[in-house]
Amino acid sequence: MNGQSRKHRILMVSDFFFPNFGGVESHIYYLSQCLLKLGHKVVVMTHAYGSRSGVRYVTGGLKVYYVPWRPFLMQNTLPTLFMTFPIIRTILIREKISVVHGHQAFSTLCHEALMHARTMGYKVVFTDHSLYGFADVGSIHMNKVLQFTLADIDQAICVSHTSKENTVLRSGISPEKVFMVPNAVDTAMFTPSPNRLCCDEIIIVVISRLVYRKGADLLVEVIPEVCRLFPKVRFIVGGDGPKRVRLEEMREKFSLQDRVEMLGAVPHAQVRSVLISGHIFLNSSLTEAFCIAILEAASCGLLTVSTRVGGVPEVLPDDMIVLAEPDPEDMVRAVRKAINVLPGIDPQIMHLRMKKLYSWDDVAKRTEIVYDRAMQSSNTDLLDRLPRYLTCGAWAGKLFCLVMVINYLVWCLLEFMQPAEGIEAVPDIGPLDIHLDSVDDKCEAQGN
Repeated sequence: MNGQSRKHRILMVSDFFFPNFGGVESHIYYLSQCLLKLGHKVVVMTHAYGSRSGVRYVTGGLKVYYVPWRPFLMQNTLPTLFMTFPIIRTILIREKISVVHGHQAFSTLCHEALMHARTMGYKVVFTDHSLYGFADVGSIHMNKVLQFTLADIDQAICVSHTSKENTVLRSGISPEKVFMVPNAVDTAMFTPSPNRLCCDEIIIVVISRLVYRKGADLLVEVIPEVCRLFPKVRFIVGGDGPKRVRLEEMREKFSLQDRVEMLGAVPHAQVRSVLISGHIFLNSSLTEAFCIAILEAASCGLLTVSTRVGGVPEVLPDDMIVLAEPDPEDMVRAVRKAINVLPGIDPQIMHLRMKKLYSWDDVAKRTEIVYDRAMQSSNTDLLDRLPRYLTCGAWAGKLFCLVMVINYLVWCLLEFMQPAEGIEAVPDIGPLDIHLDSVDDKCEAQGN
């Protein structure tokens, strides 16, 4: 089968999707839309959000399963291992899925869906969107879970070279299985203001979740010092979180109410209107695999000042970003440098450069190659796969093998109670049924 005729039926799985907003949610949405335009069938599965439960359709005919599980902690569902198997199996068979694509190492639903899909013989791909450490208790636990999931993965994707190194070290996956596919930005949505802003008053924009990981504590120290050194600088801070109280206290302490505007949570549809009101975008993250917010700001023509962490140095050319160490003094130095070079920045030219650098269509085509590679991997049965889990540790390896054996037995029980032949397949709507004939037989064989 040649690359042009091969079309896939893809199930995107993550706890993070709209109506929640964030980098992972945007990535899944835009990637799905572009894959649909390429002729693939894409279905998203996530947990219920409030009253949003069941099957919904969003822009472009993208089908979303909001399964009736409620978030347990930080938008994640409660880990159940086997309880999600019946509904995931039903979706896989009904939609005649060929590739299961999980997103985000922190997503419980992602890990469970990949585990069940491998048990049923489906091809699986995983995208890691974040960086994790190696020393704290949370990271050690997360790394062991990731090692379990990636022990039997077909292909993996990371959003930056730094993220790839981090994932390989944490999980022990072979680097040959890991692709680097960056994020992108919707340049049609994030456009500069038609009228260039006057530089008599410099406006610095911050849009971020106000949490420790995003460097909110750095902002508490940087903002007063910048306001003291530059009387014509004003800040606009968008975002909410537990650290917002500290920023409010800082504003009161230094009497900066007229120079620091706190917007609170900013809906994604209004992010552009906030960005184009400023000259400089300030990112103070302490860890980032790839910062989509920087792309959005640059696409709107803002000069970026950011901490030199994770994959951030890979995101923009040197003349579009000023990097600093995650230290208040160095951050202030970087802001000073940005203010000095600001007169030479042309927002329209910066926007045109971003259109050439980043495109979701390009991300989709590169992801398509990963899917093709996954489909070419050999099929293995349970006995062939179990030794892969034994490499995960003296005790953990045996535990992971036990989990997979039980999962296989649960699958056999489900097949006995409700045979795959008895689950009605969903008909394809529109031209998709024409495009996808090339893999129908293979998908049905996997379902059986």
